[in-house]
Amino acid sequence: MLAKINELIETKNIKDLRTLLEDANTADLADAFDELDPERRVRLFRALQKDTAADVFAYLESDTQEELVSQLTAPELGRIIDELFLDDAADLVEEMPADVVKRILESASPETRKGINQLLQYKEDSAGSIMTTEYIELKPNMTVEESFRHIREVGTDKETLYTCYVVDPKRVLIGVVTVKTMLLSKYEDRILDIMTDANLITVNTNDDREKVTELFQKYDFMALPVVDSQKHLVGIVTVDDAMEVMEEESTEDFHKMAAILPFDDSYLDMGIFELARKRIIWLMILMISATFSGQIITHYQSVFAALPALIASIPMLMDTGGNAGSQSSTLVIRAIAIGELKLKDAFKVLFKELRVSLMVGGALAIVNFAYKYAISGDVLLALVVGISLFATVIFAQTIGGMLPLLARALGFDPALMASPIVTTIVDAGSLTMYFFVASKIMMV
Repeated sequence: MLAKINELIETKNIKDLRTLLEDANTADLADAFDELDPERRVRLFRALQKDTAADVFAYLESDTQEELVSQLTAPELGRIIDELFLDDAADLVEEMPADVVKRILESASPETRKGINQLLQYKEDSAGSIMTTEYIELKPNMTVEESFRHIREVGTDKETLYTCYVVDPKRVLIGVVTVKTMLLSKYEDRILDIMTDANLITVNTNDDREKVTELFQKYDFMALPVVDSQKHLVGIVTVDDAMEVMEEESTEDFHKMAAILPFDDSYLDMGIFELARKRIIWLMILMISATFSGQIITHYQSVFAALPALIASIPMLMDTGGNAGSQSSTLVIRAIAIGELKLKDAFKVLFKELRVSLMVGGALAIVNFAYKYAISGDVLLALVVGISLFATVIFAQTIGGMLPLLARALGFDPALMASPIVTTIVDAGSLTMYFFVASKIMMV
């Protein structure tokens, strides 16, 4: 399709180009834009139908959107912004530079501009910041027939039609009804009689957006109503927006688990200086904290001097401890993220990790004891390494399992307590235990 698009743009065959674009998938068209040069992007964009152009625009990367905004005329830009769903338009404004935002808002209709500004008032990462105000609203005394007529009149500009929301005269949410329920009901039935009004699941505009994603995962919603402190319905969050949040939160957790400050841009779009800045802060912190390991080695240098053979096992102990701790922290962080673990489960986690570490540590210690004795012939040395490895694994898996829960209890993101942090702590602990055991068993 990309080759055909290039050919039709080159020959200026707009009629055939529009015919080709009619049946094209929106996401595929957005991918095609990334492969075109800036001039052809504008030509292709102008060949799209107005509603299709808005859908494609919402799929584009922010830098491509910014490029198009700068090249479209004010009327063209205004038509696109007015066709976008309000939540997508608000997201666009949040991501663009100030001069581009000014042009976008000037091109938008007063109604769209008002809606965008309303959404931008909610704090970042709140349910209000990701909701849309374009939903179907019904009155309790409407009949099914009247409701279908209303849906046909206003549904074109709504983000979802399947679930409709029932509000009283003060716009307080009192129930929900699906199109399926209405289709299976009689035309004369009132919405009040067929709606679901018990155990309504809602979120407040100020609730964290992570709570929104947890509710979507738990209840398999297609959309979730958002209310204010007086229970007035002010918007809905749709499943596609919830999935975007899940992706963003997962990406942020990956960054934190790798000891990188989170960032929103794609890897290739990040400048080298900005990327270095995101990495160096945590690396600096971890580097300084790792000096404790050096101080421990210095403290026990007399043990080294008496038995140099101990040095050879240090890398193995530190690596095994770090890996064991990382396994535990990764499992616990993931379980917290998907709602499997709560703070009340801390004792269960501790008990489970202790039992697992006893089995894992015991197996590793036995194998390492046999290996060390086979190559050195020194039973005391093999015993020191085996006991130290056993203790290190228990310590590492316990720390790895408990630190994420401790972070959650203190109000921090559990992802912070991932591999780099755990490894740094375990390194210091494993060295301390190693030299302590050596000094006691070998009397050095």
